[in-house]
Amino acid sequence: LKNCALTLSDVDLIAVAAGPGSFTGLRIGVAAAKGLAWPGDRPCAGVSTLEAMAWTVAHMDGELCPAMDARRGQVYNARFSFGDGVLHRLTADRAISLADLAGELEGSGKTQIIVGDGASLCYNHLKELGIPVRMAPIHLRHQTAWGVARAALEQARRGELTDAGGLAPVYHRLSQAERERQEKKKDKGDQA
Repeated sequence: LKNCALTLSDVDLIAVAAGPGSFTGLRIGVAAAKGLAWPGDRPCAGVSTLEAMAWTVAHMDGELCPAMDARRGQVYNARFSFGDGVLHRLTADRAISLADLAGELEGSGKTQIIVGDGASLCYNHLKELGIPVRMAPIHLRHQTAWGVARAALEQARRGELTDAGGLAPVYHRLSQAERERQEKKKDKGDQA
């Protein structure tokens, strides 16, 4: 704000990548957005990290396939196409195995533009299977503030904004600690 000679009162909307992503990173990002929004009761947009990444490569020819490494043999992924100035969602945000993603893409026949920190992982796996893929250029491969802002603009146009109290991270799966706790509960239940 200082570099742009603006103050928080000049801001109309607070946007944040609300997920998927790292549990700690999402909590910190959403908390920061809430902290900026609450004092002036600013509207908020919690956007899909994957949609934000898709916007950075929407000008490229092919289907857009953001992928973030979710570990455990999975990627966080969604698929999009772009036409007539509109980003069209082909799938919901999800955690999906590379094998399941490959199976889904085999029938598409369209070149997939791979973007995100899981791009290399997906590209290598899909290329080996003969699925037509292209890596996004390195300068467009990762999430950007511009992509978050562009996705937030679309939310605002659709009237899908929230207030700071309604802003929440979207994790798409349980944390390691929650999975371990559920296992312990299950094991105790099996022993009873």
